[in-house]
Amino acid sequence: MGKQRIVSLDVFRGLTMILMILVNNPGDWGNVYPPLLHAEWHGWTPTDLVFPFFVLAMGMALPFSSVAGAGVSKEQFLKILARSLRLIALGLFLNFFSRIEFGASSGLTLLLFRMMITGFVGFLLLGNFETRIKLYLALGLLAVMLFLILSGMPHFAKVRIPGVLQRLGLVYFFAALIYQAFSFRTQLVIAVLVLTGYWLVLAYVPVPGTGWTGFEKGANMAAWIDEMVLGNHVWASSKPWDPEGILSTFPAIISCLIGTRAGTMLRNRTDRRNMIYTGVGLAVCGLIWSQFFPVNKALWTSSFVLLTGGLGFILVTVLSYLCDDKPVGKLTSFLVMWGVNPIIIFFGAGIIPRALNMIRIGEGKALLSAFYTDGLVPLFTDPRNSSLAFAVVNVLFWSLVLLYLRKQKMIIKV
Repeated sequence: MGKQRIVSLDVFRGLTMILMILVNNPGDWGNVYPPLLHAEWHGWTPTDLVFPFFVLAMGMALPFSSVAGAGVSKEQFLKILARSLRLIALGLFLNFFSRIEFGASSGLTLLLFRMMITGFVGFLLLGNFETRIKLYLALGLLAVMLFLILSGMPHFAKVRIPGVLQRLGLVYFFAALIYQAFSFRTQLVIAVLVLTGYWLVLAYVPVPGTGWTGFEKGANMAAWIDEMVLGNHVWASSKPWDPEGILSTFPAIISCLIGTRAGTMLRNRTDRRNMIYTGVGLAVCGLIWSQFFPVNKALWTSSFVLLTGGLGFILVTVLSYLCDDKPVGKLTSFLVMWGVNPIIIFFGAGIIPRALNMIRIGEGKALLSAFYTDGLVPLFTDPRNSSLAFAVVNVLFWSLVLLYLRKQKMIIKV
């Protein structure tokens, strides 16, 4: 099947990426408007939609390049595996960046060394190679990084293993295989079994050694598994769980499969009313289930899967009505620009702020911190507005980068 681009899907992905930059880059985490923060634990905010919407978008793209239930050839399997491993390796390298050392060097010397390593890794993982070369390079880099993590070297003793790109890689691998190997009915059965099973495990299976059951922060089966398997290699070593942990990755696979259903309906030009009904139905089921299994992004609960899947369904349907089979205006073109190059934004947005803050100016202030405190804060009376302005500056910066890539007709993929 020849791959085709659907404007509504690119716009959906573009909106998600812009929101991601806004919520991930405030000038001051202590002064942020509540909708731009994650829910403390149970519940959700617009910020909690970013990750599941990206997972949904990844699933929506699958029907435009493959066929449900058609089987998985060896070549297709290798392509899926290579892409998954490249995503995982990119994400793991992000966690390594700030821990890379070069003898006793510091400051600009260390920064240049880290950026050289980053450029090399980026070339290996984002280069347009033959599938088997992509696979071997990703496997080699993963082997090196995992060796360093397990080597006992103090610099890497607490490198976080999970992460957003790591989860995307795992989710894509399993969702793509399930989508291509099984019919929609079988996929539906798998989804029901996974979501129900996940709920039953958290709600009723006691955590060994504690007897805990349920969904409390740090006192649940998902947290226990993260602690047992990952140890100190989690988001923060002061707590035993990781928001992109092991057990919660399973329901995230179902989020991607929900995305494949939306993509299939987009591809088949399904009546948009049916898509809206599907989205509303999923969201309502999620809200009903939340009475027993709370909506929780960190745990990626089954109610969270259904609610965010339904909201994503509704949004992409509205975008399809507004954008598909219509002239592309300036706003649509801008959002498409953001939607076609998501990986370079995510990877770059993880590296560049850390790199710039290694540059010291004036009285030893980090460059970005100085730009914020000396350049933006004095312009606003409300610190939340200056914090938001810094995030908007990040959006403008990446818009310029994407504009350059568009002019060069460059789309960087894993």
